[in-house]
Order: sequence, then structure tokens, then C-alpha cells
Amino acid sequence: MKIQIINGPNLNLLGKREPEVYGSRSFEEYLEELKSQFPSVEIHYFQSNVEGELINKIQEVGFDFDGILFNAGGYTHTSVAISDAIAAVTTPVLEIHISNIYKREEFRHKSIISKSCVGMISGLGLKGYELGIRYFL
Repeated sequence: MKIQIINGPNLNLLGKREPEVYGSRSFEEYLEELKSQFPSVEIHYFQSNVEGELINKIQEVGFDFDGILFNAGGYTHTSVAISDAIAAVTTPVLEIHISNIYKREEFRHKSIISKSCVGMISGLGLKGYELGIRYFL
């Protein structure tokens, strides 16, 4: 099984950025834990702060992988282009949010990408990625 994790803007700052919201671990540290926990799963990781690069990655893996775990960060609420990219591929995409977007500012309550995703995990911290892998298994 091949799973692609895609993290969007500012998620490269996990462990440094707002630890009260996002925790104190970097994603790279957590990724090593995920790979040990799921040795039979080929886990790929990509992060970018650039919308077009995220779209390119979705298109690159969107026909060959078994699942995509996608945390679009702030683009969740603004990017029609990312939503269209998700809709265009055949690999199922599971929307992931570390924080509970419904406990945050009102503009974060609307996800433009949800309509193109198979589901959403929100508010469970980094554990959401583990649960996403379990979903695809």
C-alpha cells in the first residue's frame, strides 16, 4: 500500500509554531513514528507553502497511490484550484486538520476542499494522520 501525506502552508513550522494549538513536535519526528508503526505501508511525505506545488503533487500521485492524506492548511478555506485538483484524480483524498477547525475563527469553518474528499479528520492533533492511514488500510 502506498500513502502520500501532503502538508500545506506553515506546516513546516510544526514544533515551533503555536505549540498550544499544534504541539511541540516537528512533522519529520512524527513521520518517523508513523513509518515504524506501519512498516508494511509505503509512506511518502511532501510539504509546500506554494499552492501550485501542492496541486502538482496531487496530480503526480493522484492516479497511482492508494490514498492521500492532505492537510491543506489555510488553502482549505480559499483554494478552488486545489479542490478541482482533488476532484480530477482517482486516488481518494482524506482531509486532515491538526486543530479543530470548528473551534477556531469563523472563516475556518468552511472547507472548500471537503466536497472532493472522502472524509475529514479534524481536531485530533497529529494522531489524525495515524487514523487516516488506518482508514486506508
